[in-house]
Amino acid sequence: MSGKTKAFIAAARLRTLPLSLSGIIVGTGLAAADGYFSWQIFVLALLTTVGFQVLSNFANDYGDGVKGTDANRVGEKRLVASGLITPKQMKSAVILTTVITLVIALMLIYAAFGSEHFFLSFIFFILGIACIVAAIKYTVGKSAYGYSGFGDIFVFIFFGLVSVAGSYFLYAKALDLTIFLPALTIGLLSVGVLNLNNMRDRETDIQTGKNTMVVKIGAEFAKYYHYYLLISAMFFSLIFVVLTYKGPLNLLFIIAFFPLVKHLVTVYKNDEPQELDPELKKLALGTFLFSVLFTLGQIL
Repeated sequence: MSGKTKAFIAAARLRTLPLSLSGIIVGTGLAAADGYFSWQIFVLALLTTVGFQVLSNFANDYGDGVKGTDANRVGEKRLVASGLITPKQMKSAVILTTVITLVIALMLIYAAFGSEHFFLSFIFFILGIACIVAAIKYTVGKSAYGYSGFGDIFVFIFFGLVSVAGSYFLYAKALDLTIFLPALTIGLLSVGVLNLNNMRDRETDIQTGKNTMVVKIGAEFAKYYHYYLLISAMFFSLIFVVLTYKGPLNLLFIIAFFPLVKHLVTVYKNDEPQELDPELKKLALGTFLFSVLFTLGQIL
């Protein structure tokens, strides 16, 4: 494997993939529990989500790299900032990933709706385009919303609401309002990962003019915000079970609360933002664990 290939694999930031897959897993579990499932839709939905995540990571590496935001960052090395990948090469990778992801998304839409549901196909096509634009515009361009504190909203909507409710709709062609409760859970946990990242990078973000939510509200309130995100996430999942309870296995996901609570204690005791870097992986994996246990609890 060439050094350039290794660099692009590193830029894809594979450790972020479990988080992006969590919403698809939960949406699929809810659909399967209601009697709707298709392996074709499931596989294509996973591939589409992976494509969106890799696209977002490539665009983020490119956008922060050309702006100089990653010059002194903590955590994973960014490839454009380090010079291992040129801005032109990364821009080409963004374009190629966009095309591949769009093709897979079109295959997913056709698998879900065929030719008889043109309006639904059109709506999901527009949604796919919105996902691509949102992934790129997070850090790319003069009006990059990740530099204005709106990244939290993007993550909440696309990683939570769209991922869970959207994937459920692909199977069922319908929605129940209770679906949005676990969607809120995944969305809030995903925002928690972003908030943790921004807490770690607060000082360098201030220096480079990246006005994340953490920069706007300050380090102390960022911790309180973090507590709110995770506690609310756990609360909404419990409300869902109360409303749809079918048996003890529905509560299987509570096992995932233990690492989440432990994580909250770690954040509470933390005084050095740089030491939060390992917690990113833990929270992302904790979210993935929740999604798997939640799904098993629904379908078993």
